Amino acid sequence: MREYGSNINLPSLDNLFSSEQERQDAKLEKIQILPLTELHPFRNHPFQVRDDDEMDKMVDSVKEYGVMTPAIVRPRKDGGYEIVAGHRRCHASQRAGVETMPCIVRDMDDDTAIILMVDSNCQREHILPSEKAKAYEMKLEAIKRQGQRTDLTSGQLGQKLSRPISVEQVADDAGTSIKQVQRFIRLNKLTPELMKMVDDGKLKTTPAVELSYLTPEEQEDFLSYMESEGCTPSLSQAQKLKEASKESVLTSEKIQHIMAAKPPSVKPRDPQLMIPVAKVERYFPKGFTSDQMQQVIVKLLENYARAHQHGSR
Repeated sequence: MREYGSNINLPSLDNLFSSEQERQDAKLEKIQILPLTELHPFRNHPFQVRDDDEMDKMVDSVKEYGVMTPAIVRPRKDGGYEIVAGHRRCHASQRAGVETMPCIVRDMDDDTAIILMVDSNCQREHILPSEKAKAYEMKLEAIKRQGQRTDLTSGQLGQKLSRPISVEQVADDAGTSIKQVQRFIRLNKLTPELMKMVDDGKLKTTPAVELSYLTPEEQEDFLSYMESEGCTPSLSQAQKLKEASKESVLTSEKIQHIMAAKPPSVKPRDPQLMIPVAKVERYFPKGFTSDQMQQVIVKLLENYARAHQHGSR
């Protein structure tokens, strides 16, 4: 038999002597001041931390005002904290000679951390193509692992969606198109040397995507050709290289043949004289088309030219 009052939950001493606001504040994330020695970079972080002009300005700002926006970190199993967002702020603090940095400590799983890490960095102004390529791929895989369905059908139309929901989410979050996200992810198939050419602006992104379908060996052969000839492929040439690779016929001779072929010459257009119909239609019967007007005008000019030649004799 249960004793009277056994089912009554008594408040704790903390609750008795704290206000509702204090209890709500306790549930919120707190900003902690952590030593830089306890902060570690995110595993496989795709974004470079560069000592450029922007970093120099950040260092000056940290020296004068400190770090204004806290980094977001998560506890590591091996001790310390892994930086999810704030790698550049941490580097600027190190350069500024600061030993601590404000951080928000947040427990999160790997996939949640990856998505937050990518989103917090993709808004930066200067991002290399290789950085976007790796970041988009990491986020896409994280979303898939979180259980995003890619085979959804429309209940009203009964049609299978033509594009993966996860890719659409990556594109929407980045403010770009699905096709653009897919192009960047495809760049991850390039060899490091060709990827560097894309980052350096020596190889355009669109033909680089086509070259990514070549085998690593074929990419190495084509890189050697580009270096020896001092050239890069047009989109049309890159597409032909891709097709030859698909047919397993992309030899060194085939590369040279594709790159040496000149595009067909296009006959330059004749200069055009544009006369608005509204300016001349009153001189023609109603219902005349622009072609009919043109024929009459040309005929009149021919007659004028002949009369002018006879009059000058």
